[in-house]
Amino acid sequence: QVQLEESGGGLVQAGGSLRLSCAASGRTLSNYDMGWFRQAPGKEREFVATITWNGNTYYVDSVKGRFTISRDNAKITLYLQMNNLKPEDTAVYYCAAMVYSSGTYANPGTYDYWGQGTQVTVSS
Repeated sequence: QVQLEESGGGLVQAGGSLRLSCAASGRTLSNYDMGWFRQAPGKEREFVATITWNGNTYYVDSVKGRFTISRDNAKITLYLQMNNLKPEDTAVYYCAAMVYSSGTYANPGTYDYWGQGTQVTVSS
């Protein structure tokens, strides 16, 4: 069993930065694809970014050039560096792990493990 726990959320002004972390326990995740999703009130869960087991990264267009996903396999931790934050980035952010790489990174249904989420609020 894998447990994921996000941290690093908070309240920030537009243009500011936050760094989210996702700590994993239970087993090594070095062979898993890992992703970040977000969900705003009244909206569906949205793909943000994925980093594959071998380091390839994919982003939703709205965060390209502002967000960076990375992983530290030794620390079993996933990160999301968020710069130049905008009010529309406000959401609960979730990390997720995919046991068997499927290539469908944007589909939340392909991920096997989820964290409980961390709130990010960007004020204008």
